[in-house]
Amino acid sequence: MEVIEMPAHAFEALIKYLQSLFDEEPKPSLHVGEVMSSWTYLAVLEESVALEQLGINTTEDPELKELLHKTMGGASSQATRLKEFLQKEGVPLPQASEPKPLSEPSAIPLGAKMTDSELANSVSVKLATSVTMCATAVAQAVRNDVGVMFLEFQSEAVRYGSILKALMKKRGWIKIPPYYHPPGEPKS
Repeated sequence: MEVIEMPAHAFEALIKYLQSLFDEEPKPSLHVGEVMSSWTYLAVLEESVALEQLGINTTEDPELKELLHKTMGGASSQATRLKEFLQKEGVPLPQASEPKPLSEPSAIPLGAKMTDSELANSVSVKLATSVTMCATAVAQAVRNDVGVMFLEFQSEAVRYGSILKALMKKRGWIKIPPYYHPPGEPKS
């Protein structure tokens, strides 16, 4: 069976359609679940930016460095949007990590920096966590603007995750659990 992927613009079109349905809807106060999802996701985004800055400072792989710049830009953009939203709603913001200054990867001792595989897998875990957190936030959201916002964040994380997975496969960095062969399965 052939799997057909939905292009990113199809997700964007769906999100724009959903937004148009709810733009005129009155917005009650956020409920505690929406606040918690938003606040926690913002904290995760801020730490993701710090991780990606560290990765940019330590990797010498040009493709990984480019991807780290992209994922950092995505996390920064989402964090900015979420900060503006939370401030407008009167929610205090979590404390963020300090930005990391640029450094030379070759100046960092080998035992003090992550390998490219470790970096890629750490970012992969971060993206998988983001997808799950966004899905939970969408499911818990009563306010449609909150649900649509997290749907947008989730689609971005899925897009970055698929790009990262391709790079990880190419470099042999992806971690695959053991294959399962049920008893009695015919040998091929």
